[in-house]
Amino acid sequence: MNIVLTGMPASGKTSVAFELEKLGKTVYDTDSEIVNRHGLISEIFKNHGEEYFRNLETEEVKRLSEKDGVVIATGGGCVLREENCRLLKANGKIVYLKTKLQTLYKRAEGNTSRPLLSGDVRERLKKLYEQRSPIYERTADIIIDTDGLSPEEIARRITELIK
Repeated sequence: MNIVLTGMPASGKTSVAFELEKLGKTVYDTDSEIVNRHGLISEIFKNHGEEYFRNLETEEVKRLSEKDGVVIATGGGCVLREENCRLLKANGKIVYLKTKLQTLYKRAEGNTSRPLLSGDVRERLKKLYEQRSPIYERTADIIIDTDGLSPEEIARRITELIK
């Protein structure tokens, strides 16, 4: 059984995955896997567009969902494709790291590595939040409100809930 971390950009998926790795879990990050195989995400978006990136993401989800007993930190938009959700749920529990919009604003300010947040970060985050939150909620097996918790505390809570 895999642990699949979902949530908005800047919700802490990568940080929580790192803490789970410290607890002995093998961790994969879909965005990192794409970067290792295909180059920078910002360049993929610039040269090929979002649809091409989403296809690469689905390829990674297929590959990683075949593993067992690992942590998969997904990109913020991974759950937009029903196929990805189905694949991830087939051998995993999806954990939604629910984070308030105000917290996301603070964490994302000044970060230029997220192509979908280019321009007015607050406006882009608000739009993504409104679009994606219902999807995260619907697809999650477990929802953890992350505000006020450290990545270490979130990781401990996840391991308690998924045994």
